[in-house]
Amino acid sequence: MNQIVECVPNFSEGRDHGVIRQITDAIESVSGVQLLDVDPGASTNRTVVTFIGPPGPVEEAAFRAVKAAATLIDMTKHEGEHARFGATDVCPFVPVAGVTMDDCAAIARAVGRRIGDELGIPVYLYEHAASRPERRNLADVRAGEYEGLADKLASPEWKPDFGPAAFNGRSGATAVGAREFLIAYNINLNTTDRRYANEIAYELRERGRWKRTGNVEPFYYKGDVVYFEEGKYPDGNSDFVAGSFEELADFYRETYGGDLRERYRSIGLDPDNLVGRPVYKDGLFTHLKGIGWVVEAYQRAQVSLNLTNYKITAPQEVLEAARDLAARRGMVVTGSEIVGVVPFDAIQAAGRFYLQRMGKSTGVPARDLVTTAAQAMGLDDVAEFDLDRKVIGMPAADGPLVGMGVAEFIDEVSRDTPAPGGGSGGAGHGAGGYCGLGISPGYASIN
Repeated sequence: MNQIVECVPNFSEGRDHGVIRQITDAIESVSGVQLLDVDPGASTNRTVVTFIGPPGPVEEAAFRAVKAAATLIDMTKHEGEHARFGATDVCPFVPVAGVTMDDCAAIARAVGRRIGDELGIPVYLYEHAASRPERRNLADVRAGEYEGLADKLASPEWKPDFGPAAFNGRSGATAVGAREFLIAYNINLNTTDRRYANEIAYELRERGRWKRTGNVEPFYYKGDVVYFEEGKYPDGNSDFVAGSFEELADFYRETYGGDLRERYRSIGLDPDNLVGRPVYKDGLFTHLKGIGWVVEAYQRAQVSLNLTNYKITAPQEVLEAARDLAARRGMVVTGSEIVGVVPFDAIQAAGRFYLQRMGKSTGVPARDLVTTAAQAMGLDDVAEFDLDRKVIGMPAADGPLVGMGVAEFIDEVSRDTPAPGGGSGGAGHGAGGYCGLGISPGYASIN
């Protein structure tokens, strides 16, 4: 099996296309690497680049890209909507085929060491490449962003994994990691109010939000925050109030099946020191990060999401929940946007989901499933969604009827289109029966 690694570096430049081009030229200068996608954003002032290849070439291309960004991007002049702390903000490696997560973690460590040693840029390892558990979460590693980086580097507990523990004003710091395939997914709203986008993001994301009471309908953020008090430990999701954290943790485990102690640790709170701290309400989905922002170029707010395990939390499920939350607040979801690329199996599953909702057969060609998903999810609402460029592993386009093999012919007659028609279908059935292929006569019927 061929070994394929994906690399998805994010650069803190989304407006100067000349700079972006020089960075992607550095990537493409390495033989064996295929550039899949370049997704700049003017409002975020950030570009997400996706490329794949064998481990060695991908490792080299990643380093060359970081080196180019360090030369071309000056963080002292950077402004943008997206959280960031470096010219190359993040550089994750993702196993695609013939490689393991451990292999990608080793690549991340090798690239991180080169960045630190050769470029003098502080490097933090994260996710599966993290040097310690508290550095796994990218949000924790990047907390404080560029503006707080100097203070962070001065703290012994935040000494970088590679490179100097000194503030590099021009390049900032870089997070290098190994992770599962992440789908960067934005949901578009018919408003330019960031608070409204946050309202939905906080309901969806795994981290959840502060529990509130009082004026919480239809906008939860307008209520009063609930805090832990001595002898008063409220549940974030119900009216239950415990007398101690232990009692609350038992209730949480029995009611929701979760570990409340770990839950509060994951959001940076000490479960043994919660008095005076806000109570947290759970989000609707696990493996989902989210925040709201406004994209001036689109003239609308977006719910910006990262799906860190799409096999557990699927984009179509999140979208339908967002549509419901928006409608309850008088808003409309106008469509959605995939930043970078998406695996074929994820978008194919979405196509099946929407066909099933319509009461239609899912036994249609793969390309039709993807087209259905793109239309149902409004993936071309704010930018073109090119199936062949945006979907990794997209099967080849169907050919003309003449010259089709049996499998391609069966795909064609499974569609809701008038071609190939009863005559061709009958001929195909007869040929199939003659050859012992056993094609059902109902397969070619057009109703």
